[in-house]
Amino acid sequence: MSGMGRGPGSRSLDQVSADEKKKLDKNALKKLLRHAVPFWRQFLLALVLVLALTGAEIIRPYIMGTAIDNIKLAADNPAGLAEYKNQIWLLGAAFLGLALAQLVLSYFSTYLLQATSAKVVMRLRNMIFNHVQKLPFTYFDKTAVGSVVTRICNDTNTVSEMYTSVLVNFFSDIFMMIGVIIVMFVLNAKLALTIMAVFPLMIFAAVLFRTQARKTHTRIRARLAAINIFLSEHIAGMKIIQAFNMQNTKKEEFDNVNKEYLKENNKMIVIFGVFRPFMEVVSAIATALILWVGGNSIIEGAISFGTVYMFINYSGKFFHPIMNLTEMYNTVQSSLVSSDRIETLLKKKPEEEPSDCIELGEIKGEIEFRNVWFAYVEENWVLKDVSFTVKPGEKVAIVGTTGAGKTTIISLILGFYKIQKGQILIDGIPLNRIDIRELRKAVGTVRQDVFLFRGDIETNIRLYNDISREKVIEAAQTVNASKFIELLPRKYEEPVNQRGTTLSEGQRQLLSFARALVMDPKILVLDEATSSVDANTEALIQDGMEKLMEGRTSITIAHRLSTIKNADRIMFLHHGKVAESGSHAELMEHGKLYYELYSIQYS
Repeated sequence: MSGMGRGPGSRSLDQVSADEKKKLDKNALKKLLRHAVPFWRQFLLALVLVLALTGAEIIRPYIMGTAIDNIKLAADNPAGLAEYKNQIWLLGAAFLGLALAQLVLSYFSTYLLQATSAKVVMRLRNMIFNHVQKLPFTYFDKTAVGSVVTRICNDTNTVSEMYTSVLVNFFSDIFMMIGVIIVMFVLNAKLALTIMAVFPLMIFAAVLFRTQARKTHTRIRARLAAINIFLSEHIAGMKIIQAFNMQNTKKEEFDNVNKEYLKENNKMIVIFGVFRPFMEVVSAIATALILWVGGNSIIEGAISFGTVYMFINYSGKFFHPIMNLTEMYNTVQSSLVSSDRIETLLKKKPEEEPSDCIELGEIKGEIEFRNVWFAYVEENWVLKDVSFTVKPGEKVAIVGTTGAGKTTIISLILGFYKIQKGQILIDGIPLNRIDIRELRKAVGTVRQDVFLFRGDIETNIRLYNDISREKVIEAAQTVNASKFIELLPRKYEEPVNQRGTTLSEGQRQLLSFARALVMDPKILVLDEATSSVDANTEALIQDGMEKLMEGRTSITIAHRLSTIKNADRIMFLHHGKVAESGSHAELMEHGKLYYELYSIQYS
């Protein structure tokens, strides 16, 4: 299956102009920040706390430098020793008080940011999952499961980094830089200009890092998505892999996918491995210049020891935010890419709800196909001008060779796909004018591959609907499912693991009958319900099917023709058309397609 459709933000960087990149980034940033709007009060409070923390960080070197100068003055002026001692004690108390205040501010700001970001991500994941549930089947036909999982899990985690590491800390680093520059120029303009002399070198390194990191990170996200897609597909098909001894081949394939991811990760490690040490070297150059210029100024008596100490300390506080902001850019770009992918998914149109719905009311159960044409891809027709009517309470079976379009008819009745030509009507009402939820409530489905959710037996029968235990038990008894349920240790509370693999196919099928019956549908569709069970279980299932179909309109698809001999009418589908229609006896008497298929099975 192909991956998700790629929006403009997913194109290669080489294919997008610089102006277009800025425009795309700006739009993506707006959409990304939109998710934080419901929590703006929490983020604003976190910003206030972080700014207060940054202010305390700027003040601390000034207190320490002033204390150093007072110690020097006390050593040079013994007469004023008591006064200097008091000042040093007060400065020490202030320094300690600021350290304690930073501890408290850091705890609350970190907690608030992390907790609020977690809420944003939870809300975003819920939004994506709810949207995915509303998407048409055509989307899932074309999209790998791993791509959807990547959007909901990995991409939302990446977006979370925007809120925890960037949204508030960006302002903190800007405030730190501006505050430090102001303080340095107030203290000594000469030393401040000395530090600023290395600023162009740092900007050059930051721009180079930003460019390379963005390209590499985009490739990393693509490689990670490839890993998720590979895992989703192959874990789901593990039985086939083991049955055909494909383990070594698949191991090599996964190894290649992993190597591509490792290769891009190593590139990012190299970029970070060069950038941070280079920035430390630039910072060391600035410190050396301060020692050289500041030391000469101390010798000349132009500045104090405390001032040089302050500048050495402020030098680190000036360059550290620049490194943070540069690396933040990488986080922002990563978040923008993830946000763009999430928005691409959220833009996928959900199942269309008709604007002029007609109430079904108490339905009778009549189904009519009028000259229906349908194709999954362009004009590769699966159904060709199909017309038939199923009367209320009538039991109709559809048979035919593989690929004739039998299962497609059921999918169309349930509204999973839109037809290209013709009309489908329920009780005379066009399907495209019926509310899809009301339609599916009226149509019960039993499929060959029964899907069970993690939970217990009862939950898998009532499917989280408000249905009493008594009705669940009654439905299970009616379709013979209670025969095996009562033998389980915890009966209806027996745990069911993922997909119900601890139950046999026949047991899962009987549960699906109970599930359909408890909903009390007026129309029932059964797709290959007995194709994979033994004869004894088939007898139980057949009895359950007859009870389930009683008083309901039913359409049954079966490979075993013996199971549908008693149907009111049998339609033989051939190359997308209804080739024959009639009772079992009538079709056998005609001696054509149905007769030939029946003879092959029971010769």
